[in-house]
Amino acid sequence: MANIGFISLGCAKNQVDCERMMYRVQEAGHTVKSDIVGSDVVVINTCGFIESAQSEAIDYILQTAALKDQGLVGKILVTGCLSQRYQQEILKEMPEVDGILGTGSYTQIVPAIEKLMEDGQVADFGSIDAPEQETGRILTTPEHYAFLKIAEGCDNRCAYCVIPSLRGKYRSRQMDDVLYEARTLADSGVKELIVVAQDTSRYGTDLPGHKRLLPELLRQLCRIEKLHWIRVHYVYPDEIDEELMDVMAAEPKIVKYLDIPIQHCNSKILKRMNRRGDGAFLRALFEKLRQRIPGLVIRTSLITGLPGEGEEEFQELCQFLREQRLERVGAFAFSPEEGTPAAEMEHVDKEVAVKRAEHIEMLQSQIMDDYNAAMIGREVEVLVDGFDQEYQQFYGRTYGDSPDIDGRVWIASEEPLREGMFVTVRIDGCTDGDLSGYVMEEKA
Repeated sequence: MANIGFISLGCAKNQVDCERMMYRVQEAGHTVKSDIVGSDVVVINTCGFIESAQSEAIDYILQTAALKDQGLVGKILVTGCLSQRYQQEILKEMPEVDGILGTGSYTQIVPAIEKLMEDGQVADFGSIDAPEQETGRILTTPEHYAFLKIAEGCDNRCAYCVIPSLRGKYRSRQMDDVLYEARTLADSGVKELIVVAQDTSRYGTDLPGHKRLLPELLRQLCRIEKLHWIRVHYVYPDEIDEELMDVMAAEPKIVKYLDIPIQHCNSKILKRMNRRGDGAFLRALFEKLRQRIPGLVIRTSLITGLPGEGEEEFQELCQFLREQRLERVGAFAFSPEEGTPAAEMEHVDKEVAVKRAEHIEMLQSQIMDDYNAAMIGREVEVLVDGFDQEYQQFYGRTYGDSPDIDGRVWIASEEPLREGMFVTVRIDGCTDGDLSGYVMEEKA
C-alpha cells in the first residue's frame, strides 16, 4: 500500500473529479495524504482551459518535480484537462512526469498508481464521451458545504472554448444518483450544496424525454431536510425558462443567487462567438429575473478583447454594466486557444485586452461598493465559514456570496461560533468588497 498526495487545480468541477479519485484510492487501501511531502505518488489534477491555467499547472508540476529531486516525493502522475489537451507534449517535454491520465480515464486512477509503483509507464486516455461512473468522494471543501456535479461535458461549442474537446459531449447524471449523493452529503454534515456543471441549465436534455430537468432536481433537493442552502452556478442565459424562475422564487432553500456567464453584451460579438441570444435578449432577461426573484444577486463572467471588440463595442460593455449593476462580475482577457475558431479571428493584442479587463474590474468595484454600502443597517443570515488567525475574527458569507469567488462577512460575536452554523448578523460596515457586522441571533 502506498501514500498518495493530491493537488487539484482549476474549477469546482475539477475539484469534484479529484475528490472522486481520492475516494477510489482510499477504497483500494492506499493512504490519501493531506500533505504531498512523503507521498509515493503525487497526483496533480490540472486545468488546461486557458493559457493562465496551463501556466499554473506547469508551475505546480515543476515545483513537485523539485521535491522529487530532493527525494521528498516519489512518482508524479498528471491528470485532468492539461494532460488531455497535451497528451504527447507533457511526457516528451517534461521528463519529470512519470504518467498521465486523460479526462476519460479518472476511473483508472488506482491501476495507474499501482503500475507506477511497479516502475511501469502510464499514458491512459479513455473516451471523453463515456457515461459518468458513480462513486463516492472525499470532501476537500469544509464539511459544511460541497459542490454537487450534475453533468459532464458541453454541447454549446462557443467559438473561444476548448472544453468540448477536453470533456466531451454533454452527459447528465441520472437524477436518482444525484439525489442519493446529495442525501449522503447532507447526512455527513453538508448544509450548503452548490450545483455545478459546464451548463447546469441543460441538465436532462440529453436523457430520454429531452426535458430540462434542473427545476425538478432543485425541487427534490429542497426536500432534503438537512440542507439549508442550495446554490446554482453556470446557468446559460438562453436556457433559463419560466419554470426555473418559478422554482427559484418559490423555494426558500434556493438562495437568490444565479451565476449566468454571458461573456459579452454586444450582439455582433455574441453571434461571432456562437452564443445564443443578443444584447437586447440579455437586458430583457435580467429585467425579468429581477422582477420574478426579489433580492436576486447575479454573478457573471465577461471576456474583454474578443474578436470583433473595438473601442465602441468595449464602451457598450461598460455602459451595460453601469445600467445593469450586476452584483458580481469576473473579467478576463481573451485567450486565443489553439484549435478554436476564435483563435483564427482577428482580435486586439493581449495588452489591450488585459487593460480592458482591468478597467471592467475598476468599474465593477464601484458597483459592488455601492451594493455593500446599501447593506449597512440590514440584518442578514450568514453562514460561518471559519476563524481567521491573523485578524482574530470569525468570517462567513451571505446568500449573495459563493465560496472562494465572492466576498466575506467579518463577524463580531461575544460567543464562540462554529464552522457551518448560521447566524443573524447586523451589517455595520464595508471595506474592500467585504462586509462586517455583529451577531444578533444564532441558529442551528
